[in-house]
Amino acid sequence: MLTAMVIVFLVGYLMIALEHPLKINKAGTALLIGTVLWVMYTYAAPFFIPRASAEEFSLFLESFPSLGSLTFKEQCTRFVVEHQVLDSIGEIAETLIFLIGAMITVELIDAHGGFMFITNHITTKKKKKLLVLIAVITFFMSAVLDNLTTSIVMIMLIRKLLGNYKERWVFGSIIIIAANSGGAWSPIGDVTTIMLWVRGNISTSSTIPHLILPSIVSALIPVLIAMRFLHGNVTPPNAFSQMEADNELLKKLKDKEKLSILIIGVLCLLFVPVFKTVTHLPPFMGILMGVGILWFYTEMLYARKPIDEDLKLRLSKVVHRIDGATLLFFLGILLAVDALRCSGVLSDFAFWLDDTVGNVYAVNLIIGALSSIVDNVPLVAGAIGMYPVATDAMVAAATDPAYLANFVQDGVFWQFLAYCAGVGGSMLIIGSAAGVVVMGLERINFIWYLKNISLLALAGYLSGAVVYILQNLIL
Repeated sequence: MLTAMVIVFLVGYLMIALEHPLKINKAGTALLIGTVLWVMYTYAAPFFIPRASAEEFSLFLESFPSLGSLTFKEQCTRFVVEHQVLDSIGEIAETLIFLIGAMITVELIDAHGGFMFITNHITTKKKKKLLVLIAVITFFMSAVLDNLTTSIVMIMLIRKLLGNYKERWVFGSIIIIAANSGGAWSPIGDVTTIMLWVRGNISTSSTIPHLILPSIVSALIPVLIAMRFLHGNVTPPNAFSQMEADNELLKKLKDKEKLSILIIGVLCLLFVPVFKTVTHLPPFMGILMGVGILWFYTEMLYARKPIDEDLKLRLSKVVHRIDGATLLFFLGILLAVDALRCSGVLSDFAFWLDDTVGNVYAVNLIIGALSSIVDNVPLVAGAIGMYPVATDAMVAAATDPAYLANFVQDGVFWQFLAYCAGVGGSMLIIGSAAGVVVMGLERINFIWYLKNISLLALAGYLSGAVVYILQNLIL
């Protein structure tokens, strides 16, 4: 059964990686493998539990003495259903609720033209200057917003500024790199860092100062190389998009009102780490509070604006625009990874990596390289399942305390994992959500990206990794 579970996961993983050629949505595949793996695990629980969860199982039986009259198989089934599944769903729900709150916030800002306030104030025509400006805006925007939304906003921007599609391909590729690098140093900048942060593997106070310099370097190197091939002014498009002119709501909103929604929304996102630090409540509570604040503000705004009710984009309307398929994809993947974790597969793989590689830097560099080929969400989820967060007591009792210290909260392994999984996805255009969306919007050819951009992204990835390693050796 163990081999069968691994095969199901790998086949599902391959189908996710080949989502576009197969024309099968990865969310459906993820949900299928997630549920199938839990069915397989529950069926074979009497085999898995003694080898992977013996201590937890004993404590469960002690807590419920009435289960002593049941057969061993029935006890195992009750343990899975009443303990392991509920624990898994609880942890997954924290991440999903946070993502829902963040996506609603971003959609509300976008619907009210908040991002257009930024795009309409960029006037430079020089290619090199514009490339740097686009990279800087993307880098810092993606640290607060998700990479997907940041990439969409920035592609809409360059469409207003660039008429030549080959120029847009270069700029779009830099947007991919800058978005992935910008999301790697912020706990709320990328889905993978959100996962690590929500589950307590990394914290805001330590992650930002340790990862911001490597992330800057990973974006700076490709930008500097790309600038050498850009000369003169951009070729403007023949006609600018009339999206703003066609939107009756945006016509009736003043610039200061659009700006106020942008500022409040971004402040609500930035407020989440502060909320967690002050209250010690999970991050999803902070993001839900932010949604409430933004909702309240927009309702007050509409109350004093003479706008037809049909035009008003209240949050109750905007919530239908969030990407539900993405949320279901995360749910399915996290369920699948948790099933493998409970079966002991991930811990066995972790032991194999320790024995074969034995270096946290090398392990993470491998994970980063893999994230350019397959989705980084299951890779990070798998790493979280393979390596539990070490406590001070565990480190003190370990035979090799120096090595285990890499796995404490904010340890080298977790921080470097956030960097590698986020930045590594830039090496291939299908390696990240940002890459996939830009590829779709601009019809960037996979082979063109491989020939012209992949080496730039690799140079940035390795340069940033070297900076992080040197930081830890020197400081």
